[in-house]
Amino acid sequence: MSHDVLNPTPEYLAFWRERHVCTLTTPRPDGTPHVVPVGVTYDPEAGLARVISNKHSKKIRNILAAQPGTARVAVCQMEGRRWATLEGRAVIRTDEASVADAVARYAERYGRRPSPNPDRVVMEITLDRAMGRA
Repeated sequence: MSHDVLNPTPEYLAFWRERHVCTLTTPRPDGTPHVVPVGVTYDPEAGLARVISNKHSKKIRNILAAQPGTARVAVCQMEGRRWATLEGRAVIRTDEASVADAVARYAERYGRRPSPNPDRVVMEITLDRAMGRA
């Protein structure tokens, strides 16, 4: 079932605000998928999903290895029969304001503030597709 990225149903948005471990799929340089567990925040007003990470992680290196603005990624979560996927193009933000905003959003969704990390970056996903059954 498709959803409007910028105007999701209340049920879909509520599902994305619950605490769930998600998966992130990024393309490796050889085109094969790299899938890892992550925390994700969804900001429908901006049409963005965000993932905080260490700048040395494979998922971040995968995005940086792609031509700027071309890395298509997907984040997904599920619980029982409910599931939700968001897709779009990812970029890596390193500026302090973007990282702080992403950390605050993560803390709000997951109920804990991650420990300080000077190597933290944020993967910002400009969303163009949403689907699922929430």
